Amino acid sequence: MSDTTINIPRLDLLKFTEGTAEQRKQFSNDIGKAFTDTGFVTIANHGMNKELIDGLYEVVKQFFDLPEAAKRTYEIPGLAGQRGYTSKGKEKAKDAKTPDLKEFWQRGQTIIDDEALRASYPENIEVQELPRFNALTEEVYRRLETAGRALLRAIANFLELEENYFEDKVINGNSILRAIHYFPIENPDEIAPDAVRAGAHEDINLITLLIGASADGLEVLTRNGTWYPVKAFGEDIVVNVGDMLQRLTNNKLKSTTHRVINPPKELMRTSRYSVPFFLHPKAEMNLAALENCVDATNPKIYQDCTAGEYLEERLREIGLKM
Repeated sequence: MSDTTINIPRLDLLKFTEGTAEQRKQFSNDIGKAFTDTGFVTIANHGMNKELIDGLYEVVKQFFDLPEAAKRTYEIPGLAGQRGYTSKGKEKAKDAKTPDLKEFWQRGQTIIDDEALRASYPENIEVQELPRFNALTEEVYRRLETAGRALLRAIANFLELEENYFEDKVINGNSILRAIHYFPIENPDEIAPDAVRAGAHEDINLITLLIGASADGLEVLTRNGTWYPVKAFGEDIVVNVGDMLQRLTNNKLKSTTHRVINPPKELMRTSRYSVPFFLHPKAEMNLAALENCVDATNPKIYQDCTAGEYLEERLREIGLKM
């Protein structure tokens, strides 16, 4: 099924990071147009090879295959799911009644040169049983952060900001790498009728970089109200706008509603894994609308707030923070 309201182009990041002035401008225009239309792109040449991605999914599966009691030792109360393990039934989409059918692991920033900032972030949690899990998730975190910073430079160009506008805001930012296990449903008839792998939601952060999942299921809500499946090609990653970037641009760039649907009944007993990287700025970043995104036809929509204030509010709404 084709949908003329859908613009999810496949872009080559090397055209921006190593391209000519013309190629860089084209990349910035293409990503800007896609984020103005649909809020999603797929990206090739993002700095991770097949070997690294395959290795990541291998260790992610090994972690979720650990006994429940072992995983629970890494679930730390008071961290609001921001580090370590979050067990089944904890997170739900905003406004949803039923929790998502998933469990997940989160790794955050490693601060090496700012003691005050380091004290404000929880420490990352190491899985004793799986040293390779710790090493690979750290490596993937770094590579996705690097790709994300390049994408934000392209976005800054599109928004006619100084190219490094986002750099000092996202270096040592509160970004999260999340490994998700959408676990098998042994008795599909016994789950709540509204229980889904991930309820319809928008992401909180600036941009999300998603490493192609192990199975289909990701869908975006089109402007005419239909759901459209998003598929990445090979090792491509899927990148979408989060609510912080939408607020900053006064809705010029779209944080599109998306979900992960349940598989057909005969596949409900299978697992699905995915690994998104949520690129967050530092807490003090001001999310007040950019001046060049506000005019007589586009009056200011949102109240001013910082990234930290907005994150706190949203973590409460999705059930991770009390």
